[in-house]
Amino acid sequence: MEREVFERARALVARYDEELGRALPDGVQVFDAHVHVGSDIDGFVAPLEDLLAVQERYGIARAFAFCMDEPDRHPAFRAANDRTLAAAERSEGRLTPFVRLDLAVEPVEEATRCLDLGARGIKLHPRAQGFLLNDDRLAPVFALAAERRVPILIHGGRGLPPIAEELARLVEAHPEAQLIIAHGGIADLAALSERLAGRPGVYFDTSVWSPVDLLDVFHRFSPEQALYASDYPYGQQPTSLLLAIKVARAAGLGDDALRAMLWETAARIAAGEPPVEASAPSPRETITQPIAFARIHNYLTMATPLLWTRQADTIGVLGLALNACSERDGFAEARERIAELVSCARDLWRTAAEAEDESERREIGRATFRLIHLADVETVTAGL
Repeated sequence: MEREVFERARALVARYDEELGRALPDGVQVFDAHVHVGSDIDGFVAPLEDLLAVQERYGIARAFAFCMDEPDRHPAFRAANDRTLAAAERSEGRLTPFVRLDLAVEPVEEATRCLDLGARGIKLHPRAQGFLLNDDRLAPVFALAAERRVPILIHGGRGLPPIAEELARLVEAHPEAQLIIAHGGIADLAALSERLAGRPGVYFDTSVWSPVDLLDVFHRFSPEQALYASDYPYGQQPTSLLLAIKVARAAGLGDDALRAMLWETAARIAAGEPPVEASAPSPRETITQPIAFARIHNYLTMATPLLWTRQADTIGVLGLALNACSERDGFAEARERIAELVSCARDLWRTAAEAEDESERREIGRATFRLIHLADVETVTAGL
């Protein structure tokens, strides 16, 4: 049963591979602004060979890359940063290495060491490394980034208190330091948009789970501030690219804005070039859809934390989503596509109880999540 369901899942994902090829603007190259290489203490792994294979398969020419929260991160991520630099060299230009810092252990010294060895950016993760944005040790890091003309990419997703005021203060004090706020800045989205929308040299990457979040990001920030990002291996293909492209289209972005998001803006950052003038954000402030689609999105959102915490669908949320897919609302083709993804995800999720070991359960969970994520992208963007 398990192998049969896996084959169904692979066939479904292959269809979306083909759709991705049609969705990309003609001749566009892709620059992924947020990938990991290495092993995380949470069990996720991103071996260099696997990352490069994904990039090759989906036409991703370049990426900003940094280590994960590695088991040997002490002291100062030195060993992991060295592995990132080595991986970038082996990638033959595919990966642009960033140095990851721990503010508790010589952050400026480690950043300087790695920048001297070829790193082209700095990665900060306040949640994982346990610091706040009012930490006095951040100012010298921003000063170094400004001096070296390299970007800082900082975690801006779940698990953070408000970050807008302190980030804005750092940006104002160090205007030459370009800043990439990861995960669309959803940790403090409204306040970040009030302080940093349209600000030259401040960017937001698209590595979010929810298409609704990303619609709001495009509504609040200029298209020139958007960077495509997958958050590999947490974000996977083809979902990450389809999410960015479909939501950008739903927000009203044209081909030129898509090309900037997918390649041009990140390439300018990597080359140390100044930012371009910001244009107006998407005017879309509301979305209108049949209630059935809102119900499906709600149930798929409920399924996500269950998968992340490796629980069974004891609530039956995917059954509720399938029931909502049977509504007759004039979107028959979209509902059929969503139902096929959700049905396969439900069947695959049920096989997790039969898995013989942890690695197999993890594989089932990731495959199930990919199907549910694709279904949610379809649900939110249908009819927009």
